[in-house]
Amino acid sequence: METKLINFSNKGLSATIIAAFTALVAVFPLPVKALTFVTDRTALKGNDQVDWSNLGETNPFNILPNSFSTKSQRGLNLNVDIPLPQPGISAPFVFHTLPAPGIASDFAIGDYILLSGAKFNPPLDGNSSPLSITFDKPVKSAGTQLAVAFELNPYKAFVSAFDEANQELGTFSLDATSSLALDNSAVFLGVSSDIANIKRLAFSSSVSNRPFGINRLSIATVPEPSFTFGLLGFGALGAGLTLKRKLNRII
Repeated sequence: METKLINFSNKGLSATIIAAFTALVAVFPLPVKALTFVTDRTALKGNDQVDWSNLGETNPFNILPNSFSTKSQRGLNLNVDIPLPQPGISAPFVFHTLPAPGIASDFAIGDYILLSGAKFNPPLDGNSSPLSITFDKPVKSAGTQLAVAFELNPYKAFVSAFDEANQELGTFSLDATSSLALDNSAVFLGVSSDIANIKRLAFSSSVSNRPFGINRLSIATVPEPSFTFGLLGFGALGAGLTLKRKLNRII
């Protein structure tokens, strides 16, 4: 009879350990590295953003250094880097796109636009160098709308994603055109991964010597693992192992 009770306890122990490992797998799922191109802001399912208004007042411009740091609405640190332009072209700046007498664009009315840098005397050239955004912690998804200024012909807009080792995860492009319609028609360029491995994004266009702008950056971060579920998983595992040691001493 005693032996049967011990065997029954071992069965219960096995069930406890299996349940514990199941809980741990639920809390810490195995990663899958797959990058997806996202062309719609809603589909990105962002839970954080930077709209560039936090960089200071625009009257009408807020001139910035070519490298600067800022924070998302939820406190994620990020760095923005734009290579130095040719002489005569301004540093990057933020402006508020509005109907006349404001500055029109093909973003939505009221958007704050980060522009790569421009020359306002003919010819209307600008800084076409890639704009890089590096996150303090890798994110799961990120993206923004992009438009080239002073450009009447069709062009391609690009986004590239990189991991913490600066290895390219993927590059994607969209055909685009620009206007001054304030109709939110600027193309959306986003990337999404199955895990939070996106450390840096680089935006650019196929048009040389033309500035481009981006509006708010949408970000999807991964919540920290639930402390409650983690504690339950480790607690169940610890209880199971303690019971096993006791049973071994009895046997």
